[in-house]
Amino acid sequence: MWEHLQEVDQEIYRAVGAELERQRNTLELIASENFVSPAVLEAAGTVPTNKYAEGYPGRRYYGGCEHVDEMEELARQRARELFGAEHANVQAHSGSGANMAVYFSVLQPGDTILGQDLNHGGHLTHGSPVNFSGMLYNIEAYGVDRENEVLDYDRIEEQARKVRPKMIMTGASAYPRTIDFARFREIADAVDAYLVADIAHIAGMVAVGLHPSPVPYADFVTTTTHKTLRGPRGGMVLSRTGELGKGIDKSIFPGIQGGPLMHIIAAKAVCFHEALQPEFADYQQSILDNASALADGLRERGLRLVSGGTDNHLVLVDLTEAGVTGKEAEERLESVNITVNKNTIPFETRSPFVTSGIRIGTPALTSRGMDEEAMDRVAEAIYRTVTADSDDEQTFTEVRGTVQELCSAFPLYPELS
Repeated sequence: MWEHLQEVDQEIYRAVGAELERQRNTLELIASENFVSPAVLEAAGTVPTNKYAEGYPGRRYYGGCEHVDEMEELARQRARELFGAEHANVQAHSGSGANMAVYFSVLQPGDTILGQDLNHGGHLTHGSPVNFSGMLYNIEAYGVDRENEVLDYDRIEEQARKVRPKMIMTGASAYPRTIDFARFREIADAVDAYLVADIAHIAGMVAVGLHPSPVPYADFVTTTTHKTLRGPRGGMVLSRTGELGKGIDKSIFPGIQGGPLMHIIAAKAVCFHEALQPEFADYQQSILDNASALADGLRERGLRLVSGGTDNHLVLVDLTEAGVTGKEAEERLESVNITVNKNTIPFETRSPFVTSGIRIGTPALTSRGMDEEAMDRVAEAIYRTVTADSDDEQTFTEVRGTVQELCSAFPLYPELS
């Protein structure tokens, strides 16, 4: 395996091999991560990586693009079919780039955006002051209700009427509940604002109808392709109308990008093809079932969940009552081969480098074939690890054994041997 890499660069060969073993022997619970299929993995490593293709199919600035044109057109067609959108741009290198393209297509610096607060589940590109979005635009942030930790749409509408944003950004990176895109459309219409839905986390569920789709309501829909969609790392923009789509195309190229990554676009096309198959809906349902089972297991063992549970693939755990910080929990869990990420919680009192919570998700473990029974064992492993004394090596050793049993029972990439 990877014999040419081994021959040319031993250091990178060893690092790649070590990363494969880490993935095989770790319970991956970072909600934004997943494991692509062997077909997607192969497509991402093929010869389109050699091809420059500035422009769009049929309108390139380089010759020799007839085959990569076919790849990109297949990706666009499949994306439109998958989400029921009129226009799809599959060239964005990332979800952040996709959001930037949307902003640049219809906004001017200084325009007002109403977006979800980062500490309340939003994303950096929704207006964080350390991100380009917060640097270039006037940001007004909305959040969740203090009592139930879910979005209060009436309050958001009141805020929108007060600040009169030119754009409303919805979608989240750490919000475990269903988003009412139809209600957001009503709010946007009330203030004559563009509506953007960032579905990077929930795109797989949206694609199969297990989460309400924003496509009929939002002017623009942005997403990554590597989370619940289980594709290569990259971004995409869907548009409600072809006219809005023209602006997106110009915004991405030549606006913020040059040559697209044609090997990744080929892998996106494979990902969309897989998502159009009937079994993909079963996979998404399993993600939801596993998330619900994991949430139940953690809650029954005494850990507090933000908003009380989950409607999607992720669970946000408030560790305040457990007496550990998010940073401490992340480090402890990594020491027993469970990966999560520390995460702020609504009304956070700690630094984002420390946090009071952890964010966990089930897409990657579901890709390994794990089920609800396995999720209960995972919940037990998480609970024991974060509530144990920091020097309780016996508990940590026992948890490592559980992790290894689960990884062996649900192997990852056996074909890469």
